[in-house]
Amino acid sequence: MLALRPTCEHCDTALPPASAKARICSFECTFCADCAEGLLGNACPNCGGGFTPRPVRPASDRKGGNYLGRYPASTERKHRPVDLAAHASLLRSLEGIPPEER
Repeated sequence: MLALRPTCEHCDTALPPASAKARICSFECTFCADCAEGLLGNACPNCGGGFTPRPVRPASDRKGGNYLGRYPASTERKHRPVDLAAHASLLRSLEGIPPEER
């Protein structure tokens, strides 16, 4: 189950569970849309994979008890600003390789 982390790992912007601005990679590294799509160039600084919008967990119980109240979002913050020089090198190594082929 997705952790739904509360903030962007780079800029520490709040990303509440219903945020449409949250982006994740396949390892659930969590960044805001501005960082993921702009600053990071759609390449996760931790794994090199691409980002996708994070799904929103239903706020109310619509079926089978699967909702935010029963499965709350994580409160664990992972604020670890990206080394932009190192990330630029990673971006160069990924140039021309689409996220689905990395």
